[in-house]
Amino acid sequence: MSEYALSGFMTSTTDKVLVAMSGGVDSSVCVRILQDQGFEVEGLVLEFSHAHAGAVTAALAAAKKLGVPLHVRKCYEEFEQAVITPFCQEYCAGITPSPCILCNPLVKFRLLAEAAAELEIPFIATGHYARVEEGEDGIYRIARADSAARDQSYMLYRLPQDILSKLILPLGEFEKEDVREIARESRLECADAPDSQEICFIPDGDYPAFIAARGLTGKTGHFISPDGADLGEHQGVLHYTVGQRRGLNLALGKPVFVKRILENGDIQLAWSGEEFYSVLQLQNTVTADGQPLDGEYQAKIRSAAKPVDCTVRTRQDGVWVSFPLPVRAPAPGQSTVLYRDGVVMGGGIIKDMQ
Repeated sequence: MSEYALSGFMTSTTDKVLVAMSGGVDSSVCVRILQDQGFEVEGLVLEFSHAHAGAVTAALAAAKKLGVPLHVRKCYEEFEQAVITPFCQEYCAGITPSPCILCNPLVKFRLLAEAAAELEIPFIATGHYARVEEGEDGIYRIARADSAARDQSYMLYRLPQDILSKLILPLGEFEKEDVREIARESRLECADAPDSQEICFIPDGDYPAFIAARGLTGKTGHFISPDGADLGEHQGVLHYTVGQRRGLNLALGKPVFVKRILENGDIQLAWSGEEFYSVLQLQNTVTADGQPLDGEYQAKIRSAAKPVDCTVRTRQDGVWVSFPLPVRAPAPGQSTVLYRDGVVMGGGIIKDMQ
């Protein structure tokens, strides 16, 4: 029985793996790579909401083309409670949530692992661009993908050990164009399909309209100019986020940005260059090894950001991240993910900025 290394695992060619499929190019090529490496592959498509019906249809077509059995599971209630409801509540309060970061540990990967256990399949896999590494301490950690442009390690930082210990991420060693080329060689219809939307349950990207359609309204308040003047009422906090410039509809002679959304609903503005912060307070922090965050790290304050140097201290009043060079527009509700040598050590949700 031949063996080979894949994303930090020693696996055998008789192993089974359950792949989360969406019908897109990444998850479909994930299946193809695992098949080529000798795995017996089955697929699972999660129908999170009515907006995901098209993904189910596409996953069925991809599974048929790839010759793998596909299990379909509706999880409307789990997704509603864990993702959509908090997403709407936070936006209405002037916080900018990250729905994928909530979904991954609470819904997507949990249901994938549960389905694998029910099917007696030892491994799970997804088409994320990241890697899983087992350290000398026996702790599994997410690591950055080889492709800096596609790296999704930021989105996976909250996954627990019981998930990471069985997770395979085949795309961590590939560039996107390589993945598309594999799809073309496999004659997959999704080979040149556009990348999926960031917020999968709001296909048109108009989240204020989505929230309003659910009968919810955000806090109202006033724009406060950089010099403290009241500039009049704004449309409601769910239309704004920290760092935003467009859509403010203000004529002040030079560009202004959202610096902070205050608890009372007012929006504090800043001139260009003043929307930077040197210190962040984190809440709901997690670490792979369960130890407090402390010391020198590199941090990403959003998925597409470049990692930057920082110092982290855990105190009684929370976890504090200090940057030698201020970072632009960190937003409460977003995550700060902490790395050492490209490996995720932990992270948390931004609570406040200084």
